[in-house]
Amino acid sequence: MTVANASGSVMTRKSGRAGPFKLLMRNQLAGFGLIVLAVILLLISVTPWLPLADPNITDPSQRLLPPFTPGNWLGTDQLGRDMLSRLLWGTRVSLAVGIVATLVAATLGSTIGLLAGYFGGRVDGTLMRGIDMLMAFPYILLALAIVAVLGPGLLNALYAIAIVNIPFFARNVRGVAVTLRNREFVDAARLSGKGNVMIVLTEVLPNVLPVIVITMSTTVGWMILETAGLSFLGLGAQPPTADLGSILGEGRRLIINAPHVATLPGLVIFILVMSINLLGDGVRDALDPRLKAGALMRPAARTRVASAAKRAPAQAQQGLLDVVELRTEFHIGSEVHHAVNGPSFSIAPGECLGIIGESGSGKSVTAMSLLGLVASPPGTIMDGQVNYRDENLLAVDDNRLRTLRGGELAYIFQDPLSTLHPLFSIGDQLVEALRAHQPLSHQAAWHKAVALLEQVRIPNAKARAKVYPHQLSGGMRQRVSIAMALANEPQLIIADEPTTALDVTVQAQVLKLLNQLRHEQNSSLMFITHDFGVVAELCDRVAVMYAGELVEVGPVAEVLAKPVHPYTRRLIACVPDVNRVTDRLTEIPGLPPKVNDLPVGCKFADRCDQVTDACRAAPVELETLTDSRQARCIFAREVL
Repeated sequence: MTVANASGSVMTRKSGRAGPFKLLMRNQLAGFGLIVLAVILLLISVTPWLPLADPNITDPSQRLLPPFTPGNWLGTDQLGRDMLSRLLWGTRVSLAVGIVATLVAATLGSTIGLLAGYFGGRVDGTLMRGIDMLMAFPYILLALAIVAVLGPGLLNALYAIAIVNIPFFARNVRGVAVTLRNREFVDAARLSGKGNVMIVLTEVLPNVLPVIVITMSTTVGWMILETAGLSFLGLGAQPPTADLGSILGEGRRLIINAPHVATLPGLVIFILVMSINLLGDGVRDALDPRLKAGALMRPAARTRVASAAKRAPAQAQQGLLDVVELRTEFHIGSEVHHAVNGPSFSIAPGECLGIIGESGSGKSVTAMSLLGLVASPPGTIMDGQVNYRDENLLAVDDNRLRTLRGGELAYIFQDPLSTLHPLFSIGDQLVEALRAHQPLSHQAAWHKAVALLEQVRIPNAKARAKVYPHQLSGGMRQRVSIAMALANEPQLIIADEPTTALDVTVQAQVLKLLNQLRHEQNSSLMFITHDFGVVAELCDRVAVMYAGELVEVGPVAEVLAKPVHPYTRRLIACVPDVNRVTDRLTEIPGLPPKVNDLPVGCKFADRCDQVTDACRAAPVELETLTDSRQARCIFAREVL
């Protein structure tokens, strides 16, 4: 990317995000497979120019020479042919047949899968029933039957192996194509006048191509094994042509007297197939769009915590929850993304604290860091404390954290459809949440689950407890999430933008319900939002966050009446007001800074209309202005 330095000159900075090759090499086994395969490819590429004996010339006087014989470093076979020469030429044949068979199977199978998945209906039914018929036979027996019909020979073995592997490509590609055919970009292509052929080639195929490449990379090895198996039985390569399978087949009768004749081709097959399969696994990981951030491992059950945060003892608390200098980073390739940069705040018993800021300001990452919910890798809590009732949550063991999660500490996520399990009824999910923290029978937990649904104002709760998440509206699903959060009478509820996806009427109902239930249970609430209107309605105090830092903290009424930080003023100005006469809606110019390239001084400087050189020169600390107000601005006292 291009950036400007302090002197104003432009310089180019290379992105630290890992490319496909770097992602591939992070997988050490895949890197090993790539190196081994590269050595094999190099050897067979220069084979015609190496000073080797003709692999087909026989010399009975030199038969069955052992390995390391001068002039025949891997020995000779039963006809006196040089084993090194035969193995190198045989590897060329086996690899070529495996690659060509894979290309044939991929082309035919992917075409069938694309047509079946895109057109559906009778086309899908006809094509996939044919695929089902092929899959009804054991693939090796089907290959043998095809070769028996076509006759022995390397080309016929290639056809047989390609045919029996068509179903694997067809089913994989069809599954992806089915999910794509009704997507919005495909509908847009239809509306633009594109025909079916162009849509398949330009819209569907590019999205299916990674699946095809991944399937090919993990299939080549099996193709080589299957071809070797047919040649081993005498149905593949015929003399004088030899592949690894036929060399192994000829040597099996000499396994006792001359074991090297059978052992060496078997070892080459093993090394070749192993290297291809290891490389195929790495290719699959590198091409998976979910893993391009560099996280080639499954996220852990809790966020990784650096040793500095674990060692910090819990400090004397001011409220129910005290957060001290919390820092969370994402390590992606060679880049470090500073998502949360040292916010400190407390939440008193029964208090509602609003965390507000634009998208990407670090609100959700801060909230998830409190309960160790940030995905690791790539997320890491580098420093700070999260003190709850004299316990530093960053230092407690997994069992203790698991007990607190969903029990005394509850979390309401933004999108209930993606967080509720689609295959279990909402009643069963509430029962699971209850029994995980309370010694209840299933029947008792079910009755309590129904009562919780009634508590969150879901009509006909007894019947609704048996339905699945997709059968409910967005507002009803959010009420279920609130019921789940309240199930074990939590002391603190963290609500992460729970009303963002709801219409205004339902949003007002959910906010009113959440506020009412909070007061009934005397629970504290940490409410994350980007709407000052919601903060004014629900919260006692507000903490304004920008670029992972708190820029202003104070009672809601005071902050709304006299905001100190320029960012806070602009956020308040962005709230629509029907009484305000204006030609256009207010907006904040510019964009938030990139968290992997944060400025040294004030993070809001580039968007602020009051910026001076002093704002950019050094970090601006969060200053205490009064007993209840804090702000991160060098002009804060002048404004207040």
